[in-house]
Amino acid sequence: MSGKKLWTKLFSKKTEKEAIELHVAGAMVRHHNPFEDLTGPRNEEEFSDDIIDQYVLPFYMTSIANLDQSKLQEFAMTSHTINTKIVALLLGDFNWRTRLCGAFFAAINNYVEFEEIIGNHLLKSEVCYAGDAYCLALAQFDTDSAKNYLITYLNYYLDRKDLWFDQDDAYCALTYLDKNAADAFNDKWQSFISDKPNWSLKKHQNHFNAQMATIKKIRALANKDS
Repeated sequence: MSGKKLWTKLFSKKTEKEAIELHVAGAMVRHHNPFEDLTGPRNEEEFSDDIIDQYVLPFYMTSIANLDQSKLQEFAMTSHTINTKIVALLLGDFNWRTRLCGAFFAAINNYVEFEEIIGNHLLKSEVCYAGDAYCLALAQFDTDSAKNYLITYLNYYLDRKDLWFDQDDAYCALTYLDKNAADAFNDKWQSFISDKPNWSLKKHQNHFNAQMATIKKIRALANKDS
């Protein structure tokens, strides 16, 4: 089943095969939210294995908080060969792996033109694991609208104590951009984590900042090699 057809099964009755496909794509928790009608790209066709091999498989399982020099170089070199057409394909796929890598390279190459797509993906929260990369990209773009996506996300999802999603990433991204705006959510944050004793904001903020520092290293290395 193509990603285009798979996403239409989010809230409908599903066969066992469809349920497994949704789970593998990252739609592990299917939830209704006010952002379901936001528009976003949906690939009409599946793309080539070459794109997966070059732009997804080497990167989707990588934590960018602390890359060695070899992996930094691989990210930098790939940032030269990728382009907006490929990033659009990655972000338009219904799979957390492709979306995560699309957001990574949008951040590295500062493709601000994907801000709306990435912001809407974050708000819709259709698949797991990609939210961290969405927040990194929005923090890298550092625009008023990027900040507003994070604020909108926190306004809603901090009230959804049942959804253990990307509230920490969004909070850290907003803190990175505007600490005063993030501090305004302190009461909501404390309420949200009241039943989540292992959620450490300080630890996650350090991790988020390390990822942002790595993006800067990759960009510097890519510029040096260009």
